[in-house]
Amino acid sequence: MTSVVSESPSFRPRHLSPSSASTFRQCPRRWQLRYIDKLPDPKGEAAVLGTFVHEILEHLLTLQSDRRSIDAAKKIARDLWDQMPDDEDFQALCLNDDDAKGFMWKAWRLIEHYFAIEDPTRVDVLRAEQELAVEIEGVPFFGIVDLTEQVSDGIRVVDYKTGKTPNSRFVDDKLSQVWLYAAALAEQEVEVSEVRLMYLSSGSIDRSIDARAVTKAVSSHRQTWDDLCQAIDTQKFPYKTGPLCNWCPYLDHCPEGALEAERRYGPRK
Repeated sequence: MTSVVSESPSFRPRHLSPSSASTFRQCPRRWQLRYIDKLPDPKGEAAVLGTFVHEILEHLLTLQSDRRSIDAAKKIARDLWDQMPDDEDFQALCLNDDDAKGFMWKAWRLIEHYFAIEDPTRVDVLRAEQELAVEIEGVPFFGIVDLTEQVSDGIRVVDYKTGKTPNSRFVDDKLSQVWLYAAALAEQEVEVSEVRLMYLSSGSIDRSIDARAVTKAVSSHRQTWDDLCQAIDTQKFPYKTGPLCNWCPYLDHCPEGALEAERRYGPRK
């Protein structure tokens, strides 16, 4: 989450999260339209599904370890599902009854996959859904860690993913988020020994703490902050076109992105 304090050329975001930094690197114009112009950025089905699954796991892992059964997860899922009709992001999806049932089954299959990947009764939970607001190398950082757990060699940071496992050439980029969490926890005198990206549909990517990887992630985050501040000061937020333009919510405000989406995928319906 990034929040803006003013709209004068000298303002600075209060925080820079991994997701907002990624948005800026992907396309500075999209960052501007979202965080400065404050245009709506509705969540798609995948994002709403991810939030729902994360909530189920959060509630499950806050139970006493011997109560973290598949039946307990079912009850949590049912209780949370009963609340979904009141959720604005879910309402915005405008799902019919069949699509809503499909949504629920997608979520539950991911929970079943979670139980196939690990036994939650053996997870030694330290914190779940921990908010981190610290300064790292002069950058005001904000992030939410899905889980920190005690393991044999120390403390592991875990980030749950509901999407597909990335191609091997993109793994380092995906790991940068958990490296940043490790750096943020170090600012609170919590030394992380391992990080894990848990892709619920397929398995986990595990790494022992790597000081060079942490330094690289922190340096990249710092560079993004510097580039963002320069863009704010100069009021120049250039567009970057690519295959993701077709899914950008701001195509009506970005003629270059609209042209790119049409070139790649044909006229919009």
